Amino acid sequence: MVLTAVRGALGFLSRLPVGHSERAWDAFVGTPAAFPLAGYVVGGLVAVPFLAAGRLPAPVVAAAYLGAVVLVTGVNHADGLADLGDAAVVHGDPAERRDVMRDTTVGVGAVLALGTVLVALALAALAVAGLPPLVAVALVLAAEVGAKLAMATLACVGRPSHEGFGSTVIDGNGPRQLAGSLAVGLPAAVVAVPATAVAVLTGPLLALGLSRWADRRLGGVGGDAFGAANELTRAVALHAGVAAWSLFGTPLRGWEVLAWTLS
Repeated sequence: MVLTAVRGALGFLSRLPVGHSERAWDAFVGTPAAFPLAGYVVGGLVAVPFLAAGRLPAPVVAAAYLGAVVLVTGVNHADGLADLGDAAVVHGDPAERRDVMRDTTVGVGAVLALGTVLVALALAALAVAGLPPLVAVALVLAAEVGAKLAMATLACVGRPSHEGFGSTVIDGNGPRQLAGSLAVGLPAAVVAVPATAVAVLTGPLLALGLSRWADRRLGGVGGDAFGAANELTRAVALHAGVAAWSLFGTPLRGWEVLAWTLS
């Protein structure tokens, strides 16, 4: 059942050729823990360029990472971020804001949201490329798990704004399922503390804030909020993780031994 849910999650959250089936989809929407479990797969793939950190120029590694994110995850989540950006700059009631989100016209809010997050992600990738390679890989993995935990948090604490993906995922889930999702993210959090712990925890914290904002501005959480939570968390988690490592982190002896063994 869990593997089926993860396959359904990867089918929705990535462009990986895992196939699509109604059984996998049903298992996925009923299992919030599938979000962070899929994050391990996605995070492991997009972290590969950072194995070359220190051997290739940091801008090259950062650009390869950005390319990997697009290749592995596609543009669905970015589209949600763009729609949320347009809704955020509209003056009106929740229904009017949701109408703007359904409009295919790209507004200034979408451009600003996408541009800001892309620049933030690129700068974060440059910073991560300056860390020890295995620490960088661990942090990128943790950020992706955190991003998926943000989506799982919305699925467990969010209130749907309308019929759609959001209501489908939220219905039937609650705090009990959130506890299971957080437990799934624990391994990614403890790999290179405090950086990875901060990166993983960024997801639930950001999702709680986004859920409250969506309740006030949009009348609840919809599918676009899930995509936006993923994109925002990835960028914020990387910056927070780098800051935590710079302020409090020290290379672990185990990392040094493993790095020497692999070199």
